[in-house]
Amino acid sequence: MSLELKRVEKKIGQDTHIYRTDLVFKKNTINILLGSTLAGKTTLMQIMAGLDKPTSGEIWFNGKDVTGQAVQKRNVSMVYQQFINYPNFTVFENIASPLKITGINNKEITKRVGEIAELLKLSGMLDKKPNELSGGQQQRTALARALVKDSGLILLDEPLANLDFKLREELREELPKLFENRDCIVVYATTEPSDALLIGGNTATLMEGKVIQYGKTIEVYNKPKNLISAKVFSDPPINISEVNKVGDSFTLLKDSVRWNAKNINLKDGKYKVGIRPHNITTYKEGNNSVEIKGKILISELSGSESLIHFRNANLDWVSLSNGTHQMNVGQDAKLYMNIDEFLYFDESNNLVKHV
Repeated sequence: MSLELKRVEKKIGQDTHIYRTDLVFKKNTINILLGSTLAGKTTLMQIMAGLDKPTSGEIWFNGKDVTGQAVQKRNVSMVYQQFINYPNFTVFENIASPLKITGINNKEITKRVGEIAELLKLSGMLDKKPNELSGGQQQRTALARALVKDSGLILLDEPLANLDFKLREELREELPKLFENRDCIVVYATTEPSDALLIGGNTATLMEGKVIQYGKTIEVYNKPKNLISAKVFSDPPINISEVNKVGDSFTLLKDSVRWNAKNINLKDGKYKVGIRPHNITTYKEGNNSVEIKGKILISELSGSESLIHFRNANLDWVSLSNGTHQMNVGQDAKLYMNIDEFLYFDESNNLVKHV
């Protein structure tokens, strides 16, 4: 089983919404579409589902060209970020609705609804209406309706976006387990890099209708092919600075920070360095930390983390540390960068080195 997008493009008038895309999603995989709002995630999903047609290119599913096939004839389920449930149906009836139109007998329907309800912790709510449920329970109901159908393709379009933090964390951790033993392809769209990292599987980074990179999630995160992919996969935003390498040393502009380049096999010259916020901390981390000084612009404490914005060499930087580290706006501070995690890019913004 596979889902293949071959040379898929989508234009509306003179505007290109999806640039040429070639992707292959294999059986029993979870695939993340990661990008900001308007990156093209929903448009790609609608094309995969058959809710929209590409301007050019083909969609192949299980070895068959389904490009012009109506969504009703495809073995596909889709869950949106809104809680889309039938308000006059009970939870049981909502979950059972896609099975009833297929002619499955009532005994089988009851069995399958019971199994999926237990999996999603809805067994005690089957007689309730959606307006009697919490937001998390409503979204679980929508997920149950998608899973009970045993679709070969399940599309999840930011399904956790409208949930509060606690419910989001809970469901995000459960999602990979829900699909462990199901013969299907899952495509999950999100704006949140943390979703991709927690769910795992494969990730495609998107920017303005273009698929920038696709591969194993951890590989795309650790080795973004270019600066665009690194930006998409960083929240808070990745810190970027021009650097200069001479001999065994790298320096930031104005020589405000210097570090040893003896083990970094790059020619002398100018590069860009990408440093994720959690690699700039108020404490030394790892064996190779380098000091960076800055003037504090903003200090935000969340209880478990400290987010600090500071200025160095006329650039604004972001630091993310574990724990509570109070700093005052305007103060001069010392922070530490873990050079073992730096990403180096050439003048064309392509990755040349991940230490």
